[in-house]
Amino acid sequence: MDEPVGGEAGTKSDAGPPGTGEGPLSAAARRLGLHTDPIIFFVSAGLMIAFLVLVLALPDPINDLFTSGRDWIVTNLGWFFILGVTAWLVFLVWVALSRYGNLRLGGDDSRPEYGNLSWFAMLFAGGIGTVLMFWGVAEPISHFANPPMADVAPYSVDASREAMNFSLYHLSLHTWAIFTLPGLAFGFFIYRYNLPLRVSSVFYPFLKERIHGPIGRTIDIFAVLGTLFGLAVSLGLGTSQIAAGLEVLTPLPDNVGTRVLVITVLTAVAVSSIVAGLDKGVKRLSNINILMAVGLMVFVLLFGETVFLFRQIFESTGRYMESIVGLSLWNDAMAGFTKEGGWGWQGGWTVFYWAWTVTWAPFMGVFLARISKGRTIRQFVGGVLFAPAVFTVVWFAIFGWSAMRIDGIGGDGGSLTQKVVKDEQVPLAMFEFFSNFPAETLIKGIAVVVVALFFATSSDSASLVVDMLCSGSEDPGPVRQRLFWGIAEGTLAASLIVLGGDAALEALQQVITVIGLPIFILACLMLVSLAKGLKQESHAAYAAQFRELQRRAQAGDGPAPPEKAVQKS
Repeated sequence: MDEPVGGEAGTKSDAGPPGTGEGPLSAAARRLGLHTDPIIFFVSAGLMIAFLVLVLALPDPINDLFTSGRDWIVTNLGWFFILGVTAWLVFLVWVALSRYGNLRLGGDDSRPEYGNLSWFAMLFAGGIGTVLMFWGVAEPISHFANPPMADVAPYSVDASREAMNFSLYHLSLHTWAIFTLPGLAFGFFIYRYNLPLRVSSVFYPFLKERIHGPIGRTIDIFAVLGTLFGLAVSLGLGTSQIAAGLEVLTPLPDNVGTRVLVITVLTAVAVSSIVAGLDKGVKRLSNINILMAVGLMVFVLLFGETVFLFRQIFESTGRYMESIVGLSLWNDAMAGFTKEGGWGWQGGWTVFYWAWTVTWAPFMGVFLARISKGRTIRQFVGGVLFAPAVFTVVWFAIFGWSAMRIDGIGGDGGSLTQKVVKDEQVPLAMFEFFSNFPAETLIKGIAVVVVALFFATSSDSASLVVDMLCSGSEDPGPVRQRLFWGIAEGTLAASLIVLGGDAALEALQQVITVIGLPIFILACLMLVSLAKGLKQESHAAYAAQFRELQRRAQAGDGPAPPEKAVQKS
């Protein structure tokens, strides 16, 4: 086909030129020189500002509200998060291996805009780079000291294996399935149906032209707010790690003031990249960032227990593949009988991860669709789902096993356990880890820079995507418009840091679990919509093939269509 199958469904101009029409919001958009949907832009911005005001005016009641909401969700709906992400992963593997795998995200003649290396660097740095830097040492050590399974002894060989399995379960295939599903849905509907670059476009099979009305705009507003909060949590985690590193390297103390200062400085860096745009700013930062991260990983591999780590890369891969089915469905149903704290462990880890990651789904989905236009569904799933997952396995095998070996497998814990578990100074884990290597000051400094660049890359790419979600177009909006979202994200992250105070990490977990629930439900509906769209695509392609056979038969250039085809048509 030369034209997208869904081309008749609607065009990007169906929604009308942004900022036009009657009403005070449209007039305000014109006066400010904005190129956006005024309802989505102003309502999203207004709700975000209202939240900031409430946080500053009523910090304790807001904190209590999110704490209660998070406890209810974890207790009653934690299983839903666990089952849902596993279902997404199975669906994506099926789609890639099915006949739909050859469909392109765009017209059948479209081809990829970015080379494989730049493509991988952009999707990785925008998606999970900050997370790997933060949890690469901290999570394996946490599970090593406090094994999730009730029958495993801390610090034992079994505890080390279990720690690695859970770390990979949390941050490998399942995490990337949460990014891949919306990315595939956006790429399919936006580029094959020629619809606006908005989350509501994914629901075209159900809403049809109503994606341009109140229902569609409500979906888009939820997506914008979820993206802002999801990014704010990630920036909060990254900021706490940078502040911890600065405390080790400089006289600056690790407190709320330092973290707010870090957010301010790095938001300014991200804003400068936002002005440069996707191709120049985000692409350049991503390439630099991934090279530095790989450099750190190679350094640990060469200056650590090299042979042991090489063996663990392969063995950990096998153990992960062996355990993935059980872990994917495990929700600690017997915790009430085996653990003093009941189901609290998985609620604080797995459910938090899925709720947090899914708030990135709209941002990462649009971002991945934008940089993947022209690739086939099979290429997209293979690249976005499996390539970063492989990198994550290698990363955790090198950092995680090095950390557990340093801390003493078969012993009773060491300095890393002391920092991460007993002192609860999780952001210091990576820097305490590098204290066991040569040139530790230099390496710690490089680690701070890598985290900072991941911070900036996530912030600038998210700002560009939020702008796209509001405008419905992949063309960059006015600079002032993009700057607003970049500054807004930094301000929101800073407010959550202030809200949490010294217990910022716990506060971030509570906020994101509550915000993540409606976004998670939305993503589940995306799967249903994508399945329906693929089925319609198949029917449309079959009908086109039937019409071509019929035309040739009438022209005497070929046989008549088979009887079954006549009946199906």
